[in-house]
Amino acid sequence: MSILHTRKDREAAEESSLAPYAVRSAASRGRRHPEEPHPYRSEFQRDRDRILHSRAFRRLEYKTQVFINGTADHYRTRLTHTIEMAAVGRTIARALKANEDLTEAIALAHDIGHSPFGHSGERALNEIMQNEGGFDHNVQSLRWVELLESSYPGFDGLNLTWEVRAGLRKHQAEVPGAQLDEYPLGPFQFLEAQIADVADDMTYHAHDVDDGLEAGLINDRQLQELELWRLARRRAAERYGDISDARIRLASTVRAILDIQVEDVIKNAVEVITRHQPRSPADVQSCPERIAAFSPHMNEMLVPFRAFLYENVYWHSDVSEANQQALRMMRRLFFHYIENPDHLGRKARSRIEHDGLWRTVCDYVSGMTDRYAVEEYARFGLENNAPPPDPSRPPA
Repeated sequence: MSILHTRKDREAAEESSLAPYAVRSAASRGRRHPEEPHPYRSEFQRDRDRILHSRAFRRLEYKTQVFINGTADHYRTRLTHTIEMAAVGRTIARALKANEDLTEAIALAHDIGHSPFGHSGERALNEIMQNEGGFDHNVQSLRWVELLESSYPGFDGLNLTWEVRAGLRKHQAEVPGAQLDEYPLGPFQFLEAQIADVADDMTYHAHDVDDGLEAGLINDRQLQELELWRLARRRAAERYGDISDARIRLASTVRAILDIQVEDVIKNAVEVITRHQPRSPADVQSCPERIAAFSPHMNEMLVPFRAFLYENVYWHSDVSEANQQALRMMRRLFFHYIENPDHLGRKARSRIEHDGLWRTVCDYVSGMTDRYAVEEYARFGLENNAPPPDPSRPPA
Protein backbone atom coordinates (compact mmCIF):
# COMPACT_ATOMS: atom_id res chain seq x y z
CA MET A 1 0.00 0.00 0.00
CA SER A 2 1.40 3.38 -1.06
CA ILE A 3 2.04 6.01 1.61
CA LEU A 4 1.19 8.73 -0.93
CA HIS A 5 -2.33 10.10 -1.35
CA THR A 6 -2.58 11.08 -5.01
CA ARG A 7 -5.16 12.88 -7.09
CA LYS A 8 -6.41 9.50 -8.27
CA ASP A 9 -6.91 8.47 -4.64
CA ARG A 10 -8.88 11.66 -4.01
CA GLU A 11 -11.05 11.01 -7.04
CA ALA A 12 -11.67 7.44 -5.90
CA ALA A 13 -12.62 8.69 -2.43
CA GLU A 14 -15.11 11.10 -4.00
CA GLU A 15 -16.63 8.31 -6.07
CA SER A 16 -17.16 6.11 -3.02
CA SER A 17 -18.25 8.75 -0.49
CA LEU A 18 -20.25 11.38 -2.37
CA ALA A 19 -23.95 11.19 -3.15
CA PRO A 20 -24.94 10.52 -6.78
CA TYR A 21 -26.14 14.13 -7.16
CA ALA A 22 -22.74 15.59 -6.08
CA VAL A 23 -20.23 16.94 -8.58
CA ARG A 24 -17.11 14.78 -9.02
CA SER A 25 -13.80 16.48 -9.72
CA ALA A 26 -12.89 13.70 -12.17
CA ALA A 27 -16.01 14.58 -14.17
CA SER A 28 -15.23 18.31 -14.33
CA ARG A 29 -16.03 20.02 -17.61
CA GLY A 30 -12.50 21.32 -17.52
CA ARG A 31 -10.76 24.63 -18.01
CA ARG A 32 -10.88 27.04 -20.91
CA HIS A 33 -7.15 26.55 -21.33
CA PRO A 34 -6.33 22.83 -20.95
CA GLU A 35 -3.69 21.97 -18.36
CA GLU A 36 -2.11 18.75 -17.18
CA PRO A 37 -3.81 17.41 -14.01
CA HIS A 38 -1.93 17.86 -10.76
CA PRO A 39 -0.47 14.64 -9.30
CA TYR A 40 -1.70 15.22 -5.74
CA ARG A 41 -4.61 17.64 -5.91
CA SER A 42 -8.04 17.23 -7.46
CA GLU A 43 -9.24 19.84 -9.94
CA PHE A 44 -11.33 21.64 -7.32
CA GLN A 45 -8.57 21.55 -4.71
CA ARG A 46 -6.33 23.14 -7.31
CA ASP A 47 -8.95 25.85 -7.92
CA ARG A 48 -9.23 26.50 -4.20
CA ASP A 49 -5.48 26.95 -3.89
CA ARG A 50 -5.29 29.28 -6.90
CA ILE A 51 -7.93 31.48 -5.32
CA LEU A 52 -6.15 31.46 -1.94
CA HIS A 53 -2.87 32.47 -3.57
CA SER A 54 -4.38 35.27 -5.68
CA ARG A 55 -3.73 38.94 -5.03
CA ALA A 56 -7.46 39.67 -5.20
CA PHE A 57 -8.11 37.25 -2.34
CA ARG A 58 -5.39 38.75 -0.17
CA ARG A 59 -6.88 42.23 -0.60
CA LEU A 60 -10.08 41.09 1.12
CA GLU A 61 -8.25 41.50 4.44
CA TYR A 62 -8.52 45.26 4.06
CA LYS A 63 -12.02 45.56 2.61
CA THR A 64 -15.11 46.50 4.60
CA GLN A 65 -17.82 44.02 5.53
CA VAL A 66 -20.12 46.40 7.46
CA PHE A 67 -17.80 48.62 9.48
CA ILE A 68 -15.07 50.56 7.69
CA ASN A 69 -11.84 48.58 7.83
CA GLY A 70 -9.57 49.72 10.64
CA THR A 71 -12.41 50.96 12.85
CA ALA A 72 -11.71 48.22 15.41
CA ASP A 73 -9.74 44.99 15.58
CA HIS A 74 -12.62 42.53 16.01
CA TYR A 75 -15.09 43.54 13.31
CA ARG A 76 -15.43 41.27 10.29
CA THR A 77 -13.69 42.14 7.07
CA ARG A 78 -14.45 40.67 3.66
CA LEU A 79 -11.69 38.15 4.31
CA THR A 80 -12.94 36.90 7.68
CA HIS A 81 -16.51 36.80 6.36
CA THR A 82 -15.31 34.71 3.40
CA ILE A 83 -13.38 32.27 5.59
CA GLU A 84 -16.34 31.85 7.96
CA MET A 85 -18.70 31.36 5.04
CA ALA A 86 -16.42 28.69 3.55
CA ALA A 87 -16.41 26.83 6.88
CA VAL A 88 -20.21 26.86 7.04
CA GLY A 89 -20.41 25.73 3.41
CA ARG A 90 -18.10 22.78 4.07
CA THR A 91 -20.25 21.69 7.03
CA ILE A 92 -23.41 21.65 4.93
CA ALA A 93 -21.70 19.98 1.97
CA ARG A 94 -20.28 17.27 4.22
CA ALA A 95 -23.66 16.58 5.80
CA LEU A 96 -25.35 16.29 2.39
CA LYS A 97 -22.49 14.23 0.87
CA ALA A 98 -21.78 16.98 -1.65
CA ASN A 99 -18.31 17.98 -2.83
CA GLU A 100 -16.65 19.99 -0.03
CA ASP A 101 -13.70 21.12 -2.18
CA LEU A 102 -15.94 22.59 -4.86
CA THR A 103 -18.18 24.26 -2.29
CA GLU A 104 -15.15 25.80 -0.59
CA ALA A 105 -13.63 27.06 -3.85
CA ILE A 106 -16.86 28.84 -4.81
CA ALA A 107 -17.18 30.34 -1.32
CA LEU A 108 -13.60 31.60 -1.28
CA ALA A 109 -13.98 33.32 -4.66
CA HIS A 110 -17.47 34.77 -4.23
CA ASP A 111 -16.42 38.21 -2.92
CA ILE A 112 -13.02 38.82 -4.49
CA GLY A 113 -14.58 41.35 -6.86
CA HIS A 114 -16.07 43.42 -4.05
CA SER A 115 -15.27 47.10 -3.99
CA PRO A 116 -13.70 48.90 -1.04
CA PHE A 117 -16.09 50.32 1.58
CA GLY A 118 -18.60 47.49 1.33
CA HIS A 119 -22.00 47.99 -0.26
CA SER A 120 -21.65 51.78 -0.16
CA GLY A 121 -18.63 51.54 -2.43
CA GLU A 122 -20.48 49.13 -4.70
CA ARG A 123 -23.47 51.48 -4.87
CA ALA A 124 -21.21 54.43 -5.74
CA LEU A 125 -19.53 52.53 -8.57
CA ASN A 126 -22.85 51.26 -9.92
CA GLU A 127 -24.24 54.81 -10.03
CA ILE A 128 -21.15 56.15 -11.78
CA MET A 129 -21.15 53.28 -14.30
CA GLN A 130 -24.88 53.34 -15.02
CA ASN A 131 -24.26 54.33 -18.65
CA GLU A 132 -21.33 51.92 -19.02
CA GLY A 133 -22.88 48.62 -17.98
CA GLY A 134 -23.09 49.24 -14.24
CA PHE A 135 -21.13 47.53 -11.48
CA ASP A 136 -22.01 44.42 -9.51
CA HIS A 137 -19.52 42.70 -7.21
CA ASN A 138 -20.68 39.24 -8.32
CA VAL A 139 -19.90 40.05 -11.95
CA GLN A 140 -16.65 41.69 -10.88
CA SER A 141 -15.56 38.52 -9.07
CA LEU A 142 -15.88 36.76 -12.42
CA ARG A 143 -13.78 39.44 -14.11
CA TRP A 144 -11.02 38.84 -11.59
CA VAL A 145 -10.91 35.05 -11.93
CA GLU A 146 -11.41 35.06 -15.71
CA LEU A 147 -9.51 38.15 -16.82
CA LEU A 148 -7.91 40.58 -14.37
CA GLU A 149 -5.83 38.35 -12.10
CA SER A 150 -2.51 37.83 -13.85
CA SER A 151 -0.27 35.12 -12.42
CA TYR A 152 0.14 32.46 -15.10
CA PRO A 153 1.83 32.36 -18.50
CA GLY A 154 -0.38 31.68 -21.48
CA PHE A 155 -3.72 33.00 -20.21
CA ASP A 156 -5.40 35.79 -18.29
CA GLY A 157 -7.19 35.08 -15.02
CA LEU A 158 -6.87 31.93 -12.91
CA ASN A 159 -8.17 29.46 -15.51
CA LEU A 160 -10.52 27.87 -12.99
CA THR A 161 -12.73 24.89 -13.80
CA TRP A 162 -16.11 25.33 -15.41
CA GLU A 163 -17.83 24.31 -12.16
CA VAL A 164 -16.26 27.06 -10.04
CA ARG A 165 -16.88 29.72 -12.68
CA ALA A 166 -20.46 28.52 -13.06
CA GLY A 167 -20.90 28.57 -9.28
CA LEU A 168 -20.05 32.28 -9.26
CA ARG A 169 -22.83 33.03 -11.76
CA LYS A 170 -25.73 32.73 -9.34
CA HIS A 171 -27.69 35.60 -10.90
CA GLN A 172 -27.05 34.52 -14.48
CA ALA A 173 -28.27 31.01 -13.65
CA GLU A 174 -31.72 32.48 -13.00
CA VAL A 175 -31.99 33.67 -16.62
CA PRO A 176 -33.87 31.10 -18.76
CA GLY A 177 -31.52 29.33 -21.14
CA ALA A 178 -28.37 30.84 -19.62
CA GLN A 179 -25.19 28.98 -20.56
CA LEU A 180 -21.46 29.01 -19.86
CA ASP A 181 -19.22 27.53 -22.54
CA GLU A 182 -22.29 25.91 -24.11
CA TYR A 183 -23.36 24.16 -20.90
CA PRO A 184 -26.58 25.19 -19.08
CA LEU A 185 -26.31 27.14 -15.84
CA GLY A 186 -29.84 26.50 -14.61
CA PRO A 187 -32.76 26.44 -14.01
CA PHE A 188 -31.08 25.88 -10.60
CA GLN A 189 -27.37 25.73 -9.93
CA PHE A 190 -25.74 22.45 -8.96
CA LEU A 191 -25.89 21.66 -5.24
CA GLU A 192 -22.42 22.86 -4.25
CA ALA A 193 -23.13 26.31 -5.70
CA GLN A 194 -26.49 26.42 -3.92
CA ILE A 195 -24.78 25.57 -0.64
CA ALA A 196 -22.19 28.34 -1.06
CA ASP A 197 -24.96 30.82 -1.81
CA VAL A 198 -27.06 30.02 1.25
CA ALA A 199 -23.94 29.84 3.45
CA ASP A 200 -23.25 33.45 2.50
CA ASP A 201 -26.68 34.54 3.75
CA MET A 202 -26.63 32.62 7.02
CA THR A 203 -23.09 33.76 7.85
CA TYR A 204 -23.85 37.45 7.66
CA HIS A 205 -27.16 36.97 9.48
CA ALA A 206 -25.22 35.77 12.51
CA HIS A 207 -22.03 37.76 12.28
CA ASP A 208 -23.49 41.16 11.41
CA VAL A 209 -25.52 40.83 14.61
CA ASP A 210 -22.30 39.94 16.44
CA ASP A 211 -20.50 43.01 15.06
CA GLY A 212 -23.53 45.20 15.77
CA LEU A 213 -23.47 44.07 19.40
CA GLU A 214 -19.71 44.61 19.57
CA ALA A 215 -20.16 48.15 18.23
CA GLY A 216 -22.93 48.94 20.73
CA LEU A 217 -25.42 49.69 17.96
CA ILE A 218 -27.88 47.05 19.17
CA ASN A 219 -28.49 45.20 22.43
CA ASP A 220 -30.09 42.05 23.79
CA ARG A 221 -33.28 43.85 24.81
CA GLN A 222 -33.94 44.99 21.23
CA LEU A 223 -33.12 41.58 19.82
CA GLN A 224 -35.61 39.90 22.18
CA GLU A 225 -38.35 41.21 19.87
CA LEU A 226 -37.18 38.79 17.18
CA GLU A 227 -38.35 35.17 17.13
CA LEU A 228 -35.04 33.89 15.75
CA TRP A 229 -33.07 35.57 18.53
CA ARG A 230 -35.41 34.20 21.21
CA LEU A 231 -35.08 30.71 19.72
CA ALA A 232 -31.30 31.00 19.68
CA ARG A 233 -31.23 32.32 23.23
CA ARG A 234 -33.23 29.29 24.43
CA ARG A 235 -30.89 26.98 22.50
CA ALA A 236 -27.85 28.55 24.21
CA ALA A 237 -29.49 28.26 27.64
CA GLU A 238 -30.33 24.59 27.07
CA ARG A 239 -26.77 23.88 26.05
CA TYR A 240 -24.86 25.91 28.62
CA GLY A 241 -27.33 26.65 31.39
CA ASP A 242 -27.62 30.06 33.00
CA ILE A 243 -24.58 32.07 31.82
CA SER A 244 -23.83 34.96 34.16
CA ASP A 245 -21.25 36.60 31.88
CA ALA A 246 -23.28 38.75 29.47
CA ARG A 247 -20.58 38.75 26.79
CA ILE A 248 -20.37 34.96 26.71
CA ARG A 249 -24.16 34.68 26.78
CA LEU A 250 -24.44 36.90 23.69
CA ALA A 251 -21.64 35.05 21.90
CA SER A 252 -23.35 31.72 22.64
CA THR A 253 -26.61 33.06 21.24
CA VAL A 254 -24.94 34.27 18.06
CA ARG A 255 -23.41 30.81 17.55
CA ALA A 256 -26.83 29.28 18.12
CA ILE A 257 -28.28 31.49 15.35
CA LEU A 258 -25.76 30.02 12.95
CA ASP A 259 -26.37 26.45 14.18
CA ILE A 260 -30.14 26.81 13.83
CA GLN A 261 -29.83 28.06 10.24
CA VAL A 262 -27.40 25.30 9.26
CA GLU A 263 -29.66 22.63 10.74
CA ASP A 264 -32.67 24.14 8.99
CA VAL A 265 -31.02 24.12 5.56
CA ILE A 266 -29.76 20.56 5.98
CA LYS A 267 -33.16 19.29 7.15
CA ASN A 268 -34.95 21.12 4.34
CA ALA A 269 -32.47 19.81 1.75
CA VAL A 270 -32.94 16.22 2.93
CA GLU A 271 -36.72 16.61 2.53
CA VAL A 272 -36.36 17.98 -1.01
CA ILE A 273 -33.84 15.28 -1.99
CA THR A 274 -36.11 12.57 -0.58
CA ARG A 275 -39.05 14.04 -2.47
CA HIS A 276 -37.38 14.28 -5.89
CA GLN A 277 -34.56 11.68 -5.74
CA PRO A 278 -31.95 13.46 -7.92
CA ARG A 279 -29.42 10.99 -9.31
CA SER A 280 -26.94 13.40 -10.90
CA PRO A 281 -25.83 17.06 -10.81
CA ALA A 282 -28.01 17.59 -13.91
CA ASP A 283 -31.02 16.34 -11.91
CA VAL A 284 -30.24 18.95 -9.23
CA GLN A 285 -30.19 21.71 -11.85
CA SER A 286 -33.52 20.61 -13.32
CA CYS A 287 -35.14 19.78 -9.97
CA PRO A 288 -38.63 21.32 -9.56
CA GLU A 289 -37.38 23.25 -6.50
CA ARG A 290 -34.14 24.48 -5.05
CA ILE A 291 -32.49 21.97 -2.70
CA ALA A 292 -30.18 24.06 -0.47
CA ALA A 293 -32.59 26.63 0.88
CA PHE A 294 -34.20 27.81 4.09
CA SER A 295 -37.49 26.23 5.13
CA PRO A 296 -40.67 28.35 4.89
CA HIS A 297 -40.70 28.83 8.67
CA MET A 298 -37.06 29.96 8.72
CA ASN A 299 -37.78 32.41 5.92
CA GLU A 300 -40.65 33.80 7.99
CA MET A 301 -38.28 34.39 10.91
CA LEU A 302 -35.59 35.89 8.69
CA VAL A 303 -37.78 38.59 7.13
CA PRO A 304 -38.09 40.67 10.34
CA PHE A 305 -34.53 39.68 11.32
CA ARG A 306 -33.10 41.20 8.13
CA ALA A 307 -35.32 44.24 8.48
CA PHE A 308 -33.96 44.74 12.01
CA LEU A 309 -30.37 44.56 10.73
CA TYR A 310 -31.04 47.14 8.04
CA GLU A 311 -32.78 49.56 10.36
CA ASN A 312 -30.48 49.21 13.36
CA VAL A 313 -27.09 48.26 11.91
CA TYR A 314 -26.66 48.94 8.19
CA TRP A 315 -28.67 52.20 8.29
CA HIS A 316 -27.59 53.27 11.77
CA SER A 317 -26.50 56.91 11.79
CA ASP A 318 -22.91 56.06 12.77
CA VAL A 319 -22.58 53.51 9.97
CA SER A 320 -24.45 55.70 7.46
CA GLU A 321 -22.21 58.69 8.09
CA ALA A 322 -19.07 56.63 7.49
CA ASN A 323 -20.68 55.11 4.39
CA GLN A 324 -21.58 58.52 2.99
CA GLN A 325 -18.01 59.65 3.43
CA ALA A 326 -16.85 56.51 1.66
CA LEU A 327 -19.32 57.09 -1.17
CA ARG A 328 -18.02 60.63 -1.73
CA MET A 329 -14.44 59.37 -1.62
CA MET A 330 -15.15 56.68 -4.22
CA ARG A 331 -16.73 59.20 -6.61
CA ARG A 332 -13.88 61.66 -6.28
CA LEU A 333 -11.29 58.95 -6.83
CA PHE A 334 -13.09 57.59 -9.87
CA PHE A 335 -13.37 60.92 -11.65
CA HIS A 336 -9.82 61.82 -10.73
CA TYR A 337 -8.62 58.78 -12.69
CA ILE A 338 -10.98 59.55 -15.57
CA GLU A 339 -9.42 63.00 -15.83
CA ASN A 340 -5.88 61.75 -15.09
CA PRO A 341 -5.53 58.25 -16.56
CA ASP A 342 -1.76 58.55 -16.30
CA HIS A 343 -2.25 58.17 -12.50
CA LEU A 344 -3.52 54.62 -12.98
CA GLY A 345 -1.18 51.71 -12.40
CA ARG A 346 0.88 50.43 -15.33
CA LYS A 347 -1.16 47.24 -15.82
CA ALA A 348 -4.41 49.17 -15.66
CA ARG A 349 -3.22 51.67 -18.27
CA SER A 350 -2.39 48.80 -20.59
CA ARG A 351 -6.05 47.71 -20.55
CA ILE A 352 -7.56 51.05 -21.60
CA GLU A 353 -7.34 50.34 -25.34
CA HIS A 354 -9.12 46.99 -24.96
CA ASP A 355 -11.67 47.71 -22.19
CA GLY A 356 -12.13 51.47 -22.51
CA LEU A 357 -11.23 54.13 -19.98
CA TRP A 358 -14.38 53.91 -17.83
CA ARG A 359 -14.35 50.14 -17.35
CA THR A 360 -10.59 50.21 -16.74
CA VAL A 361 -11.00 52.85 -14.03
CA CYS A 362 -13.87 50.86 -12.55
CA ASP A 363 -11.69 47.74 -12.40
CA TYR A 364 -8.87 49.72 -10.83
CA VAL A 365 -10.94 51.48 -8.16
CA SER A 366 -13.01 48.39 -7.31
CA GLY A 367 -9.83 46.40 -6.77
CA MET A 368 -8.56 48.80 -4.12
CA THR A 369 -8.58 48.05 -0.42
CA ASP A 370 -10.17 50.57 1.93
CA ARG A 371 -6.69 51.52 3.09
CA TYR A 372 -5.29 52.11 -0.39
CA ALA A 373 -8.33 54.14 -1.45
CA VAL A 374 -7.87 56.40 1.58
CA GLU A 375 -4.15 56.77 0.80
CA GLU A 376 -4.82 57.64 -2.85
CA TYR A 377 -7.53 60.10 -1.86
CA ALA A 378 -5.07 61.89 0.43
CA ARG A 379 -2.14 61.65 -2.00
CA PHE A 380 -4.05 63.48 -4.71
CA GLY A 381 -5.49 66.03 -2.26
CA LEU A 382 -9.03 65.22 -3.37
CA GLU A 383 -10.66 66.44 -0.14
CA ASN A 384 -9.97 69.99 -1.36
CA ASN A 385 -11.27 69.51 -4.90
CA ALA A 386 -14.59 70.62 -6.29
CA PRO A 387 -17.45 68.09 -6.17
CA PRO A 388 -17.13 65.35 -8.78
CA PRO A 389 -19.31 65.41 -11.88
CA ASP A 390 -22.89 64.16 -11.92
CA PRO A 391 -22.70 60.40 -12.63
CA SER A 392 -25.89 60.57 -14.68
CA ARG A 393 -24.15 62.56 -17.43
CA PRO A 394 -23.26 60.59 -20.59
CA PRO A 395 -19.69 59.30 -20.51
CA ALA A 396 -17.16 61.13 -22.60
